[in-house]
Amino acid sequence: MEWQDSHARAMLREVFDAAVAAADPHKVLKLHLPDKPRGRCVVVGCGKSAAAMAAALEAAWPDVVLSGVVVTRYGHEAPTRHIAVLTSSHPVPDANSETAACRMLETVRGLAADDLVIALISGGGSALMALPAPGLTLSDKQAVNRALLASGAPIGEMNVVRKHLSGIKGGRLAAAAAPARMVTLAISDVPGDDPAVIASGPTVADASSFADARAILARYGIAETPAMTEWLTTGPETPKPGSLSHAEFRLIATPAMALEAAAETARRHGVAPLILGDALEGESSAMGTILAGIVRSVRDHGHPAAAPALLLSGGETTVTIGQGQAGRGGRNTECLLALAIALQGAGGIYAVAGDTDGIDGTEDAAGAIVTPDTLARARAAGFDPRAVLAGHDSYSLFDATGDLIRTGPTLTNVNDIRAVLILGDK
Repeated sequence: MEWQDSHARAMLREVFDAAVAAADPHKVLKLHLPDKPRGRCVVVGCGKSAAAMAAALEAAWPDVVLSGVVVTRYGHEAPTRHIAVLTSSHPVPDANSETAACRMLETVRGLAADDLVIALISGGGSALMALPAPGLTLSDKQAVNRALLASGAPIGEMNVVRKHLSGIKGGRLAAAAAPARMVTLAISDVPGDDPAVIASGPTVADASSFADARAILARYGIAETPAMTEWLTTGPETPKPGSLSHAEFRLIATPAMALEAAAETARRHGVAPLILGDALEGESSAMGTILAGIVRSVRDHGHPAAAPALLLSGGETTVTIGQGQAGRGGRNTECLLALAIALQGAGGIYAVAGDTDGIDGTEDAAGAIVTPDTLARARAAGFDPRAVLAGHDSYSLFDATGDLIRTGPTLTNVNDIRAVLILGDK
């Protein structure tokens, strides 16, 4: 089959859209609901998908009296009838994040053993529901969040710190709900699908410690304030494994599920998919360079797959921002630009990478598409690709070439999806 540029682009967009659709709360949530309660049913939740999950729950249980509150990112609302939807800031919390956390705790307190709490948790919840631990301020949490985001720390380490500076994360929300039964329905956006990492685990017992949090802060050179030091040395620890027997956790959508849907789309196009993994981490630019090396092996030697092939991967890479380097970009566009630079216009190779929540970093695009002539078109538009990569300004380059993918908020979040199409032409 003769592949045209438009055909390759359309296939990659279809692959990305299939991955997002596989995590649609309206498709998956109803498959994981618990038995209906004898008492009250109270709903709480946080994350970029929280409002959509609340709407899906109301649709699945029209005969159950539901009440409660969830918080999502500004612009990620969904219409609900009974469950209140709040909005707050991401990736750095704001005053509404603190208000939302207080509302969650108020909602679950004073319940009885016959009552049921359904917690709807998805990625982004750490910032969207932020309650400073006693003695700390919202400004303390904001400063730490900004430092962590710029540090290059993987999401698991970031969330160890976040939960230990919080009055609601690390299982504290679940502890407040006792003795009511709590069932968490979660959409995973983290490598390895660790329940304690998703949104910093507000309903999950925490195996990490204050000492772990302090070690991470030291590792990345993030200074503690006196209030943080006092809390992290004298405060009560988060609930530990075995202490939350009334709380159950269920994963309803994962990156692996999204990659399988993407792979099936490739097969329908006559392209062999190869899933490299759903939990790849590391620097975004390094990921692009590594993917380019695998691409060359496929094209030149037929290993680890023969062309035409689609290399699929998920997970969350990081971008370490140096002083004075803050351009416009996200981890997916940075990965793609590094891939394009490493390939230097090699023929027959196309790629897409995007965040399944529709927002790559803090910009208005989910990600972008790379084609064999990406670098040539970027240079024609006045960009030096290597300088752009060094300045973390990949969004501006792909915006100028017209290759950004703009989906708007997708109301789900199973992290990043990367797909590289190798047609075999040199």
